[in-house]
Amino acid sequence: MTMGLYYKRPTVADIRALKGKRQLTMLYVDTPAEAAAAATAGIDMLSIIDPVWNDEMREAAGDCFVQVGLLYGELVTQEDYQRAAHRAVKVGGDCVYCASSMGTIKAIADDGIPVVGHVGLIPSKATWTGGFKAVGKTAQSALHVFNHVKRLEEIGCFGAELEVVPDRVAKEIAERTNLVLLGMGAGPYADAQYLFAEDVLGHTQGHKPRHAKTYRNFKAELDRLQLERIAAFREFKADVDGCAYPGPEHTVTITDAELERFVASLVAAAS
Repeated sequence: MTMGLYYKRPTVADIRALKGKRQLTMLYVDTPAEAAAAATAGIDMLSIIDPVWNDEMREAAGDCFVQVGLLYGELVTQEDYQRAAHRAVKVGGDCVYCASSMGTIKAIADDGIPVVGHVGLIPSKATWTGGFKAVGKTAQSALHVFNHVKRLEEIGCFGAELEVVPDRVAKEIAERTNLVLLGMGAGPYADAQYLFAEDVLGHTQGHKPRHAKTYRNFKAELDRLQLERIAAFREFKADVDGCAYPGPEHTVTITDAELERFVASLVAAAS
């Protein structure tokens, strides 16, 4: 991690200080191009999963505060998560996301690494709350979400993703915790508004959630580019088949005299 870059970015203390003062913006990005675009656009926070988190992504993310996602199921043991968390921070991650057990989350927090948990609809554990649907629509369910937040708070978490809960439930919880709540489908009262770049750009892979908002139609452009890609490849093949490629402008030349010497050397060597 380049320390000069670090001091240009917000710290955990800076992010916490903004709680209740203004809402932050957050995007899940997959590529350096998306990360760089988000940084240029002034997005506050990025979520980048561990498998694609590297020095190139850190540089592309610029001054954005980056949450590195530790993948549930890819990592299993507490030591797996701890090692991955330390690697993520070494590259320049500002915090890590962990949806594993409370014990594992606490172990990472005890190491001094800022950790973000997950409450409400947790996709990797959705079977426990009835599938991919809103959580917290009854008083009992909402209390369960609140208690989950408080447990994460007690074990030292920095924040929590708050996914698909009623807006007024999110408001009551946000006012009663010091966690930074990263809202995804949780209305306007969470501390950050969090969307996936693919939804924002209009090329969602699979189901598009209700809370997603699309600002551009990248799918149409990507489809157009794919057709152009296929056309270019066909033209290349046609050129090779028709002996139009390579042409003189694509080849390296040798003088007649040097070629004659080369051939003579070959003949002499073979005799």
